[in-house]
Amino acid sequence: MNPGLARLQAYPFERLRALLAGAAVPADLPGISLSIGEPRHEPPAFVLEALAASRHQLDSYPATRGLPELRAAMAAALQRRFLPPGVELDPETMVLPVNGTREGLFAFVQAVVDPSRDALVAMPNPCYQIYEGAALLAGAEPYYLNSTAELGFVPDLAAVPAAVWRRCQLLFLCSPGNPTGAVLPLSYLRSALELAERYDFIIAADECYADLYLDEAQPSPSLLHAAAQAGNEAFRRCMVFHSLSKRSSLPGLRSGLVAGEAGLIERFLLYRTYHGCAMALPVQRASIAAWSDDAHVATNRHIYQQKFTHVLPILRPVLALERPAGAFYLWAQIAGDDAQFARALYERANLLVLPGSFMAREAHGHNPGRGRVRISLVPQLAQCVEAAERLRAFLTA
Repeated sequence: MNPGLARLQAYPFERLRALLAGAAVPADLPGISLSIGEPRHEPPAFVLEALAASRHQLDSYPATRGLPELRAAMAAALQRRFLPPGVELDPETMVLPVNGTREGLFAFVQAVVDPSRDALVAMPNPCYQIYEGAALLAGAEPYYLNSTAELGFVPDLAAVPAAVWRRCQLLFLCSPGNPTGAVLPLSYLRSALELAERYDFIIAADECYADLYLDEAQPSPSLLHAAAQAGNEAFRRCMVFHSLSKRSSLPGLRSGLVAGEAGLIERFLLYRTYHGCAMALPVQRASIAAWSDDAHVATNRHIYQQKFTHVLPILRPVLALERPAGAFYLWAQIAGDDAQFARALYERANLLVLPGSFMAREAHGHNPGRGRVRISLVPQLAQCVEAAERLRAFLTA
């Protein structure tokens, strides 16, 4: 068996289920889940229509590279949103479909890590647990970059020893961050690229929340833009990951993309040809429709902005939290043990939140998720408001 399996930790939601086992909830309060980042907005009707209209294509094996029209729609969407005029993303050599960012992130690590060279994969802490699991199963050692309030919830790249960078084969970045909502500015992304050039590693930028920013005047930038700004129009050492799950409220479609350096895409395509992960043709047709339209994305984003506008005034008087720059999470500081807090909140208010310590690791002397909870504003607006009022009542009882 792969020895990395023995090092995998239970997934946060498995730990949450164990934490809540045997808990009794109020019978008069319907449950509201704020624990999982699963978008609950109405999917775009035109995307569902495209999916239904192409269901007859289930009789054909799809190609791993995807339809040319799909890669063109993906490249065009990234160019409209992230790239300066005159910089092109070649859909033939720089883009591939993946079955959601989770699948793509995991597979990419398996393809690029060389475990024979004492491999290390650096990642933010707290983070999406797939980064850690993918590193371990690829035979690499995770290195945790603590993201704390004092640092603006941004990993401090300058504090990493040179010896660590010399072992690093892959750096994960996530912007807007999960669970913090912090956005990495272009200057930060350029600094990361300079380190990648100096120490010979790849950057995997998880940008699946990039279209969910809270200030319309400050959209979240991309690693692709940072590379282009630095004159790196070949996107050397860059791979970005995007998904329709958050952008279009289509988590069940399992549709995303990777884009970046052509040489990396070529080798990743070879891996994926054997991996057996081609996207079904009806999903590709629906994805073309979704990537080709930006109006529904703006509508989706505005709904999340409304949620923060309504929820924050309810919670700020009783809870230490900040309005994030992006994503749909509140990364709230609480008094006491975050796991005990989550169980008590469930038992008394029938609200599910995720303990912050479940998303982070003990590193460099502490667990940066301890004493925090992640609150996902994914239900409908009215439910988010009701949940906020219950949480306020719980805290003031």
